[in-house]
Order: sequence, then structure tokens, then C-alpha cells
Amino acid sequence: MLDILKECEGAKRIGISGHIRPDGDAISSCLALRQYLLNAMPEATVDVYLENPIPTIFDGEIGYSEIKREFPDAAPYDVYFVLDCSRERLGEPGKYFDAAAKTINIDHHESNKTGVGDCNEIDPDISSTCELLYTLFDKKYVDVEVAKCIYTGMVTDTGVFQYSCTSPDTMRRAAELMEYGFDFPSLIQRCFYEKTYLQSQILGRCLMESVRFMDDRCVVSWLDKRTQDFYGVVSKDFEGIVSQLRNIRGAEVSIFMYEVGNQEYKVSLRSSEKVNVAKIAEKFGGGGHARAAGCNMSGNVYDCVNNLSKYIEKQLDASPEGEEQDA
Repeated sequence: MLDILKECEGAKRIGISGHIRPDGDAISSCLALRQYLLNAMPEATVDVYLENPIPTIFDGEIGYSEIKREFPDAAPYDVYFVLDCSRERLGEPGKYFDAAAKTINIDHHESNKTGVGDCNEIDPDISSTCELLYTLFDKKYVDVEVAKCIYTGMVTDTGVFQYSCTSPDTMRRAAELMEYGFDFPSLIQRCFYEKTYLQSQILGRCLMESVRFMDDRCVVSWLDKRTQDFYGVVSKDFEGIVSQLRNIRGAEVSIFMYEVGNQEYKVSLRSSEKVNVAKIAEKFGGGGHARAAGCNMSGNVYDCVNNLSKYIEKQLDASPEGEEQDA
């Protein structure tokens, strides 16, 4: 098991990054690790780099206001951490990773099988990168702020402990974190359930205009650029739409797509136990988890849906356990 503090021994400058379009687990794992390292190594400089947009719902976490969103050239870091992703999803902060004296990759995504750092801790069987970090932390350097960050990442990546990635160990660790005394009901409400009026409007539209297909086992909705501009919405306003589509009775797979360029779409996938959407996303250069994954696709909406459908159908028509999901 990776010894974080041993690997950072003697380091004066430490950098941390997560993936582009960071979600709750990426943001919270970066901030949790930053504060943990500052607690254990108060003489070190620890910087977090994340590309915008960074959701403001996480602004209650320690270090949020210190996140660096611009990426000037800088002296190489002694140690650079990549959390919740592999190198290709770092975006511009990847240049700091490339130049660092030592690199460490900590992740739980199935698509990042071996890691990309000099040191790697990859566990696709754990709920979140935050939970994985917690197993690696020396608990004497975990305080209430670190605990709150870890809990936030676990909540967001497990869908408040309802996704299949939630294990008995996840629940035990969540209970330990709650004992630090932060206001976890308010945290869950703000980070998972609360939506702006605009987000609620766009969610309603996506639900109303969704289409079921493949004997109603799949449901898809999408937003073109014109509609996004009409409402004045950006990617952070689409959080949770694909999960709400998945809640439709009978839906084994949900797809949400939004246009990011001329016939270029960002695609999010969610599934039941029958379909491994990470395997499907990998076919199109993406990745993620068995039940939650994403990718980018080119073409019109119908091309994208048809291309996804042939892989979805193969898994749905396989045995209930999905033996053919790697095909």
C-alpha cells in the first residue's frame, strides 16, 4: 500500500491535480490531500491546479479559494499527484506532472488499470478516490476539514451511498468520518440534491423531451448548443440529469449528451447491473466506472445514439451477468 508521507519525504513543493471538468470526487480528493499534507508537512508548499469550470457547490471545503485555475510556467515540483484520473485527462496542468521529479497517481477508475505515475495506487473496487485516500492517510493528520472533504467525495461518487460501488467498508468509513462532527445533512443537501432554478428548468426540459428506445430499456436526452445558449446554461448545470434519466422505471441504460462544438458531444452514461458502460465509453476514447462513465463523440445525435446502441444491445442481450461485456 502506498505510503504517501514517505513518498513525499523531503519535498518542499508539491502539486496536485484532478481531471478536467472536475466533479465532487476530483475536487474533494485534491483538497483533502492538500490539507492532509499541510497538516503533516507544514513547511511544504502544496498547490492544487484544476481547470474551470469548478462547481461552486464545493466552496465550503477548505482550500477551495486557493485552487489555482491559471497555469503559468513554474519550477518543477518535487512531487506531483494526479488524482481521480490518468494523465490524458489532466488538461493543461499536465505540464506540471510531466516536469515533476516524482509523480504519484491515485485513482479508482476501471479504465486506469495500471496508473501513470512513478508510484501508483489504483483500486477500481473502491467507491471513490476520496475513500481510497482515506485508507492511505495516517489518521493522526486527519482533522475535521480533511474528513469533510473525504466524506463529500464519497457522497457524490456513490450517489449518497446508493450506487453499486458502495460497500460495507464504505459505510464503515463514512461512519468514522461523521464522528469528526461536521454538518453532514447540510453537506449532502447542498452537494447532491440542491439545484438552482435554472438547473431545475433544464432538468425538466431534458426529462420532458427524453426518448425511450430498445424496448424501453434505454432512455436518452440531449441539448444542442442553441438550447444551451437560450437558457444560458453551462456544463455545471447538467449535473444529475443522466442519473435522473436512469431513475425512469424499466431503464437499464441512460444517456445524456450535450453539444460542445459543431456536431461534437459530451456523453454521460449510467446503467443497471446488466451493462458495463465503462467498456462502452472506452470504445470511444472515454472511460469511467462500470455503472457510470463518459466520453466525447462526433456526428449528429442519431449517429451517436446508434453507435452507442450496438454496444449496449450486445450487453443487454448477453446473459444476466453480462459475460460478453468485454466483447
